[in-house]
Amino acid sequence: MKKKSLKKSGRKKISGVNVVGYLFCGLIALVCLIPFIMVLAASFTSEEAISLYGFSLWPKEFSLEAYKAVFKSPAVVAKAYLVTITLTLAGTAIGLLLQTMTAYVLSRRDFEWRSGFSFFFYFTTLFNGGLVSIYILMTRYLGLKNSYLALLLFNVYNLLIMKSYMLSVPESLIDAAKIDGCGDFMMLFQVVMPLVRPALATVGLFIALAYWNDWYNAMLYISDSEMFPLQYFLYEQINNIQAYRKILSSAASGAVAAAFNLPTQSLKMALTVVATGPIVFAYPFVQKYFVQGITIGAVKG
Repeated sequence: MKKKSLKKSGRKKISGVNVVGYLFCGLIALVCLIPFIMVLAASFTSEEAISLYGFSLWPKEFSLEAYKAVFKSPAVVAKAYLVTITLTLAGTAIGLLLQTMTAYVLSRRDFEWRSGFSFFFYFTTLFNGGLVSIYILMTRYLGLKNSYLALLLFNVYNLLIMKSYMLSVPESLIDAAKIDGCGDFMMLFQVVMPLVRPALATVGLFIALAYWNDWYNAMLYISDSEMFPLQYFLYEQINNIQAYRKILSSAASGAVAAAFNLPTQSLKMALTVVATGPIVFAYPFVQKYFVQGITIGAVKG
């Protein structure tokens, strides 16, 4: 009887700890969710209400003016979405493949020059030739002005992460694969890559987010408005609205300028929702494969 009572009390204690843990994690998740709720509420709030009352968790005065300003040209927005989605998918696939292959070569202990090449890659993360020299190289010598290839630039930092993870692959597995007659490509795709799935999921997520949020390279190398990706298209919209508002305020009285009712703060919030909405909805699916990649590589007991 005593043993049963001890077991029951132990279960109660464990369940109590779990409840406290769930409540604590839920509270942290709620705190992290509050800014997104405020952004969403502000995007549906009129500009006057934001000026008078500030931001809140619920729209003070419901308005769709910000979204009307964003989607006044639906075809242009849809094309910008298509450009960004294509760049994200293509850039993530190509970047992950090239960086994985390069990291595999640099992690091989039988590669004589791996330390030297690793230093060259690491050196570029600390120093570069400067913006002017890079721009001249990309536009004048490589001819990548108004080319999507100029936006497919890879981050060497992700390569170093992948290389560090591949160094944890046991050398005995590589030797066993050599004995079985595996070539380098077969060894990479059939032996090494299944073991580094957590790193593939992590680096792939980093690369995808970098391409989705990139607007700076488009500002430098893309001048054709038909080729704008989503982030730079939205950035241009904000600048145009602010410039137009300044012109009105300097050329007319405050009452006349206010009569035009140009959204600024609510427009920024609406653009944030439009830009982050698809990637936020994609997170649960990415997280599923991310967690699966971690658990596959775990030691089963």
